[in-house]
Amino acid sequence: MPPTPPRSSAASRPPRRPPLRPPVRRRRPRWAMRATMTLSVVIMASAGIGHSVVSSLDSNIARVDAFKDMKNRPRAGHGMNVLLVGTDGRERITPEERRRYRLGGAPCHCTDTLMIVHISEDRERASVVSLPRDSYAQTPPHTDGTTGETHAGHPIKINAAYAEGGPQLTVRTVEHMTHVKIDHYLEVDFTSFMKTVDVLGGVKVCTAEPLKDTYTGLDLPPGTHTLKGGAALQYVRSRHADASSDLGRMKRQQRFMAALIDRATSSGILLNPLRFRDVTRAVLGSVRADRGFGTDELLDLGRAMRTFSPSSSEFTTVPIMRMEYAVKGIGSTVKWDPVKSERLFKSLREDKPLAVERSRVRDVTPRVEVEPRRIRVHVENGTRTPGLAKRMDAALAAVGFSTTGRPSTAADRTARRTVISYDPRWDRSAKSLAAALPGSELRPVKSLGPTLKVTVGTASSPVRKVKPHNPVLEAQGVVRGDEVGCR
Repeated sequence: MPPTPPRSSAASRPPRRPPLRPPVRRRRPRWAMRATMTLSVVIMASAGIGHSVVSSLDSNIARVDAFKDMKNRPRAGHGMNVLLVGTDGRERITPEERRRYRLGGAPCHCTDTLMIVHISEDRERASVVSLPRDSYAQTPPHTDGTTGETHAGHPIKINAAYAEGGPQLTVRTVEHMTHVKIDHYLEVDFTSFMKTVDVLGGVKVCTAEPLKDTYTGLDLPPGTHTLKGGAALQYVRSRHADASSDLGRMKRQQRFMAALIDRATSSGILLNPLRFRDVTRAVLGSVRADRGFGTDELLDLGRAMRTFSPSSSEFTTVPIMRMEYAVKGIGSTVKWDPVKSERLFKSLREDKPLAVERSRVRDVTPRVEVEPRRIRVHVENGTRTPGLAKRMDAALAAVGFSTTGRPSTAADRTARRTVISYDPRWDRSAKSLAAALPGSELRPVKSLGPTLKVTVGTASSPVRKVKPHNPVLEAQGVVRGDEVGCR
């Protein structure tokens, strides 16, 4: 065996290496700790809000038994259907506010707005269907809850059902007309509407055309506006701001609801339990709801709203077959299209989107107030280029204008810009024609008469197709919330 080497003396030992220290854990920045703690608090508050804070909101809601003793109701579908009713109640509005916003005297105790709001079963989509207030309806047989008197079904304007039988007859009439089972009833009056908008800090709307209504006092120039309670009420109530009357008003109501959803979902209100509580408390303090609309429903609606956006919401109006449908003893009503409306309400019952995914390419065809076939046009050549007026006459006729078919030559043949001469009494026709002739000049000529004159210049642009503005058809189209809001 080899000899064992001698042990080294302490002096000859190599220096000891210092012991390895455990790895130093980097301290998390204090701001990160605060953020984590804050998030935890929010999550805890969000979890606890369902049984502590929100449950206290029930006492703030005025209750109405909207479904008392109802029988033979439609079969329940998928998702949740809420009948949103806007009444003309104004008892809690001050006299000064009544004067400022032109709310008139005594209310008619009828529904100013009727909407079916469908929340999909997966809580990721909202579909809103507006029912015109003058819709021709048939009430089902019913018993007066106060007098006990029995009434047979009879014709009525749908907004008058509330005055005759309150929320119960309103719900029953809507179900009778649509075959959609209403799960919950929410009633909002002028006061609660104004309060909702004010609590949210106002809602932004935009308009390409000036909106002026002497009945409500609405006066908005083109552009974007943030409307507070009273001004917002004028916006959604106006029926005389344009030629589309009640259909135009419903379209503005849909625009406003889309903007309201955008405001609520983009401002962090729905992600902050305490803020959500404060807003909800202020809003629910002035609405009426059915007895079944309580804590669980509030939480379901709140959770659903957190995933909503204008693009996940869709708006439409019940399809209309006839606008001026006269009914003896009732007057002029709005008649629904039975086939198309049944198709629409079937989509609600089956929890399907109201419209299939559409192309992203938008129709940029200009909309005009007067349809081309109603505009009489005479074309003359203002240049020395032969045949120019004839080609212009044919091009205008091809897109629908009623041309004379007999083009002529102007006295002055040095025109560079195309000119549209028109009698001021036919200014709407002139604007519609100008939309088809980009770059043309409008020139009023008194006593010219109903026939418009087009003097073609050397710099004339090609004729483009235009479409008449049809408020009935446009109001009935299904649009997403991001298509009716401001852009």
